[in-house]
Amino acid sequence: MTQTRLTMTALTTATFLLTTTLYATTTAHAKDDPSVPPGTEATASAPVEVDPNDPDLKLPEGATLAEPKVLDIKQVVEDQSGDERREDTNADVKFALQAEVLFGKDSAKLSAESKARISAIAEEINTQNATKVRVFGFTDNLGSSAHGDTLSRSRANAVHDVLDSELNDSNITFEVRGYGEQYPIADNSTESGRKKNRRVEVSFPRSDG
Repeated sequence: MTQTRLTMTALTTATFLLTTTLYATTTAHAKDDPSVPPGTEATASAPVEVDPNDPDLKLPEGATLAEPKVLDIKQVVEDQSGDERREDTNADVKFALQAEVLFGKDSAKLSAESKARISAIAEEINTQNATKVRVFGFTDNLGSSAHGDTLSRSRANAVHDVLDSELNDSNITFEVRGYGEQYPIADNSTESGRKKNRRVEVSFPRSDG
């Protein structure tokens, strides 16, 4: 009987020690868990209060703040059909016209309706008093790269010709390029993406006024 009681006592003591060891081990692992971001662990104490008068929170004597800087904020406006998009930043204005609203399939001949869109861009160039205008053409990745380069350049030239005629200003210089399938803005594996990539972009600096 005495031996049985001693055995039960030893078993109870061993169980208590084992439980304590497992609890301590589990707690240690949870504390070191890399999935828990530092500073988010459970705590029984309140956060340390910050003294707003602490001298360490103030600039040292003789120190000054950096010069203020205006961040380059971009505003994008796209018409409901997605045929035309305008991007405004602190420095530039950029229009992107989808090829389908300007040209026929695999063509660089402008439609009659497209000239009204280009004329509206010419008016904005005048409003901004821009003296340098960039006209860049782009295609999707269908067909050969060489064909895309040629087509995108021909389309950029067609848009340039209308702008040049509308503006009729010898002080404006144009940069006209065809980039073909380079610089896609959407996924070329889908038709909706390829449509966005088939475009002509017209960009120019904003006026300071």
